Amino acid sequence: MPADTVRPATAADLDALIAYEIEIARISFADEAITDPELHRKRITGSLGKPDEVTLVAERDGAVLGWVWLSGRRNSLTGDRYGNLRSLATSDVPGRGAIAELLLDAALQAARERGVSEVVGKVHMRNVNMRAVYAKLGFAAEHLSMRKAL
Repeated sequence: MPADTVRPATAADLDALIAYEIEIARISFADEAITDPELHRKRITGSLGKPDEVTLVAERDGAVLGWVWLSGRRNSLTGDRYGNLRSLATSDVPGRGAIAELLLDAALQAARERGVSEVVGKVHMRNVNMRAVYAKLGFAAEHLSMRKAL
């Protein structure tokens, strides 16, 4: 199998990134998922190339196989910089877990280089695959959101 490489996401990747974002929304929010491609295009386009945004893709032989999006933030009380892991998605291909780890490792390294002291990420409780990736890379569960529809 050819080696997977990680590089910054570009506008040429938008169609693939939009598809990933819609898939993430469906996994996370089911019937309430926002699946409007133009809304996702606007969100992603606004992040590409910005200094506090880490937007990376994994590719093999020119095909995008996954994407990660991490936004730099600042704690309003302490002033500490932290990273908010907004998205991590991979195509359903052999080695999918390794691609996710490669992307997340690259995003964490980029965060370190930007002076980030910690990274946080949300994951839907049913998304067992993402929870396993988080655990494998040393993330610890700290909060649980509770919800009740009225």
